[in-house]
Amino acid sequence: MTALVQHELGPFTVADWHALPAREDGSRLELIEGYWLVTPPPSGQHQWAEKRIISMFDQAITSAERDDLYAVGGIGIEISTSFRSALIPDFVVLDTPPVGLSFQPRNVLLIGEIWSPGNKPSEQHEKFHACERAGVPFFWSVAQDRGGPTELAAYRLENGRYVCDAEVEVGQGRVRITASPIPVDVDLAAFRL
Repeated sequence: MTALVQHELGPFTVADWHALPAREDGSRLELIEGYWLVTPPPSGQHQWAEKRIISMFDQAITSAERDDLYAVGGIGIEISTSFRSALIPDFVVLDTPPVGLSFQPRNVLLIGEIWSPGNKPSEQHEKFHACERAGVPFFWSVAQDRGGPTELAAYRLENGRYVCDAEVEVGQGRVRITASPIPVDVDLAAFRL
């Protein structure tokens, strides 16, 4: 379950987002068009899937001998100061070492979100379009149930719009995804508990 928090003094800025202390309860505080979006700490199956996806990217990066790519999770991305948006995606692939507290969209090659059943469609829509506007080359949308990921849609940015390049469902086995900074083989069953 997520909540969009509006305050009478909003809208807020990316600088306001940076000024906030870390949340002690593990929840994530993101900024969507000037208003706070609070998400609870990720579930165990969410964390498991995130870890497995990042590990998959790490293996592909190592196999491709690409020492210029970095797969990480839960870092801040300053999506747009003009649109007052800053996100903490579930996983990203950067073209710069992951040193610091947040990163610019120009250094983000892929953003991935793992949607829990409680995520609202409006949140999914807002994050998808924020990444599209920011020019992030690839976006992965991963749907999950209580056991973990069930579907993955991989998008590629073409002419300023995301185009779905691949859709994978659990049970399909290993599928090659090229809507990524490097091709990866995905088997959603490996991301489930």
